[in-house]
Amino acid sequence: MPTLIETPEHLGDVVRHTRKALSLTQPQLALAAGVGVRFIVDLEAGKPTVRLENILRVLQVLGATLSVSSSEDSQTQAGPK
Repeated sequence: MPTLIETPEHLGDVVRHTRKALSLTQPQLALAAGVGVRFIVDLEAGKPTVRLENILRVLQVLGATLSVSSSEDSQTQAGPK
């Protein structure tokens, strides 16, 4: 089931949890994603100004994807009212 992420802090928590579940250190994840360790630290801390391009790289290494849906999508999936 997809995880609903609504804040930078929650994204950071999910990244940290997934990284640890894969037994990766922050430096290992940074190297694999081609980003700096500071970026991983900032991402996991929920810093709201991290670069989307780098977030996508990290998610790819973690085997995660990013999906966007709108409230219209939810209504369509639930059926007409």
